[in-house]
Amino acid sequence: MTEETSYILNTFLFIFSGILVMWMAAGFSMLEAGLTRTKNNSTILLKNISLFSISCIMFYIVGYDIMYADGSSFMGYGYLMSHLSDDKHSGMSDFFFQVMFVATASSVISGTIAERMKLWPFLIFVIILSGIIYPIQGHWTWGETLTGEDGILQGFSDFAGSTIVHSVGGWAALAGVLLLGARKGKYSKKGQVRPIPGSSMPLATLGTFILWMGWFGFNGGSQLSMDSKTDINAIATVVVNTNMAAVFGGFTAALLTQLMYKKVDLTMVLNGVLAGLVSVTAAPNQSPEYSAIVGIIGGILIVFAVPLFDKLKIDDPVGALSVHLVCGIWGTIAVGFTSASTILAQLKGVLLIGVFVFTLSFLFWFILKITMGLRVSEEEEIEGLDISECGLVAYPEFKQN
Repeated sequence: MTEETSYILNTFLFIFSGILVMWMAAGFSMLEAGLTRTKNNSTILLKNISLFSISCIMFYIVGYDIMYADGSSFMGYGYLMSHLSDDKHSGMSDFFFQVMFVATASSVISGTIAERMKLWPFLIFVIILSGIIYPIQGHWTWGETLTGEDGILQGFSDFAGSTIVHSVGGWAALAGVLLLGARKGKYSKKGQVRPIPGSSMPLATLGTFILWMGWFGFNGGSQLSMDSKTDINAIATVVVNTNMAAVFGGFTAALLTQLMYKKVDLTMVLNGVLAGLVSVTAAPNQSPEYSAIVGIIGGILIVFAVPLFDKLKIDDPVGALSVHLVCGIWGTIAVGFTSASTILAQLKGVLLIGVFVFTLSFLFWFILKITMGLRVSEEEEIEGLDISECGLVAYPEFKQN
């Protein structure tokens, strides 16, 4: 194979995989719109398209440089422009693929804080996450500052980002929701949990399938090369394993809810699929059997984690903390049972990144709370954020005059 052909194939992998990961933004939008109430749907959609835009802008201006260079220029395009091409692929294609990951981390937050947070404090936090928090911890790991021979995270392995992407979004979301509080009426004075049904199960299911499809690019593209028979076989393995974890996670959630509640809970099954996907993301290059086991345990964790957060009065409308934080941690630790790493190395990575992201996120959320306020008024929450934040309802035909 010629160098030019190799260059073309590798560049195409980044571009095509990045497009698939970008499509996950639509999946998050539909999932969150389906699992929240109609009166807040326009705001949910606005937050998702805005966070995607902001994440891409900030990663271009500063984040990419911090994550993959030394950050000294404080201008990400300086590093990007100096790496427009190399021996293996286009630098632009690498940036395009990587920027989709920071947008995914930001998307985790929007569902967790849904139906009661103001628009602009949320968007300002996305600026901080995508421009500072995400790229710094990414520099430690994929940038190899702390995972090198002398680094404190030597041996830490996270193939496509169970921790580096998903649990980072989960830790940031947890910090925000602790300061934000629960939706009005979610918990009674006696501590009872009052279910707040979402607006559309078809939308939530569509969102899950879109995310599922996008994940093949998320994990498959993380092989980072397809210019050899070995690489293309590895990509095929990653794609098959990604699917294996998803199907086992979803089916496990279906069986478990049937046993526990005598009925299958569709929302749990949807999150079971996502739990399997997040869990396997740290090591989709292992065997199908490994992926199935990781997915099964992810599906079990979801069924217990969602009600556990409710018992703790941590209101998460879409179950994002259970999916991305809990299963992100599980998937990362599970790599320690393979030859790719050790339990100690994986635990160190989870703890260091978790403490860093949660602490910094809590600090910035707190500053936003005391300066701008995080929460809409009680009246605005009752009426729906679409009116107060957007002035545009999602389904005007159904709005009562």
